[in-house]
Amino acid sequence: MTDATRGPDNLTGVTPDTGLKLGQSEPTGPMLAADGTPLKTSLNRALRKQKRRALFLIAPLLVFILVTFIYPIGEMLFRSVENQIVSDTLPRTVRVLADWDAEATDIPGPAVFSALAKDMMVAAEEKNHTRLGSRLNYEASGISSLFRKTGRGVDDIGEGYTEQFVALDPAWEDPQTFIDIFAGPRWLEANAAYDGEGPRPTFRLAAGVGDVLPQTASIYRDFARVVQVEDDNNPAEEQPWNAVYLALYEDLQAGAVIPADMAHADKLNAAQVAAASFTTTDVQADFVAFDDGWADRDVWRVIHTYSAPYTSGYFLNAADLQLTPDGVAWRPENERVYVTLFVRTLIMSTFITLSCIVLGYPIGWLLANLPSRQANLLMILVLLPFWTSLLVRTSAWKVLLQDQGVINDLLVWIGVVADDNRLALINNATGTIISMTHILLPFMILPLYSVMKTIPPSYLRAAKSLGATNWTAFWRVYFPQSVPGIGAGSILVFILAIGYYITPEIVGGTKGVFISNRIAYHISTSLNWGLAAALGAILLVIVLGFYWAYDRIIGIDNVKLGG
Repeated sequence: MTDATRGPDNLTGVTPDTGLKLGQSEPTGPMLAADGTPLKTSLNRALRKQKRRALFLIAPLLVFILVTFIYPIGEMLFRSVENQIVSDTLPRTVRVLADWDAEATDIPGPAVFSALAKDMMVAAEEKNHTRLGSRLNYEASGISSLFRKTGRGVDDIGEGYTEQFVALDPAWEDPQTFIDIFAGPRWLEANAAYDGEGPRPTFRLAAGVGDVLPQTASIYRDFARVVQVEDDNNPAEEQPWNAVYLALYEDLQAGAVIPADMAHADKLNAAQVAAASFTTTDVQADFVAFDDGWADRDVWRVIHTYSAPYTSGYFLNAADLQLTPDGVAWRPENERVYVTLFVRTLIMSTFITLSCIVLGYPIGWLLANLPSRQANLLMILVLLPFWTSLLVRTSAWKVLLQDQGVINDLLVWIGVVADDNRLALINNATGTIISMTHILLPFMILPLYSVMKTIPPSYLRAAKSLGATNWTAFWRVYFPQSVPGIGAGSILVFILAIGYYITPEIVGGTKGVFISNRIAYHISTSLNWGLAAALGAILLVIVLGFYWAYDRIIGIDNVKLGG
């Protein structure tokens, strides 16, 4: 066979560039898997399956974090701006008060006081008026007692109208008259079938009655709800509040058009004619009789200012400011405490962190360089505080730091200080720094030790062999490698210190407490949870800010706990 017929590259009948046999065309479709599906689709399906499996594995932990960490923080942030108690407790008053000019020289008009009478009647029955008074008392002292006094007598407002309606027709004293007018047929049927088991059927208004007698229908619905929920009674057996008669008088006087087919239309028409000659009640005067604070324009300006469902007032208070009807202003000088506490918290936490570094660094070095037997013994001493109650350790420092305590007695005995000039180590910042340094020191030692343990001693020997002094070898070779441990320990100690409140509360007195002590006070004592949430949110932002600054300056990747 000649070269012309065989060719040098055709011994197998395969082209050298594609691996295809002669005459075979190159495939144009996608590469397929063993099951016939495109390989790319099969790979994507396998990846999705792996991701779902991984998600199922971490789902319990994810749910746990959401429930115990993310949700509480979100709830705290919401409480710091939430202010719905005013609009929820005084809905009618807030709506009418929206048209009031807060810059006016006079208090609101009769319409606002009439709405307030109805709202306060409901709030007093539900015991919400004291909560509202406490909320507004945060902004202006004295409002809490104003609401308490009003709640005790508000049920008498409108009594004059009740007597006049009953004198006109005794049927107005019968609860069934109001049931006939206002109750819907579905509720009547359900209420008649109620056997006393379980909750009572929710009261429903008759169709269209709210258009004819809007104020009366609204307050009567609240009356029926309170009687059912709070008193567990039947509205058909209870005479309505005086506030219901007040609302009925106002609706009739406003020119309500009574349909002919409406229940008791004849009684309503007769009452509408007679209402023109009723003796009117000065609702505003009744409120001022309860407490003359209702005649104070500033009280109404506070209610008007904080009637919105959300407020920045808590955050302003946390910065020693206040939201007034005239805008944002500084609080009185004797009430500016929070900025001082924030600054003190940051300064003292920094001092505590530096103290832990100074004391913990040589201990970490000893642990890393001593033989294992001595190092283990020393490690037990470092961990020993973890086996003792925090409260016990703090109380022990209170005993040690007293003017007549162990430390002062020892200093007097060795002659360092005079007996009449003992050191003030308790109930101040000094006592807080000393006790918290002792408590947080292990959190600095352990990261330092874990990092120092990984630094080969040969590095120092090599530096000395090249002519470096002990100090130069330490500063230029050893210390830079221990910085990640310092960073990790500093983050732990600083974040723990900035949120401590037990130790400063016991040994800090008035000059050594942190902002966390004030947060605990508002949560457990004053019950001003909104301000506590705002203070906590600001503290969280400060911590995140320091974390961000640390990452920008040193780098969070350089923080190590060993390895």
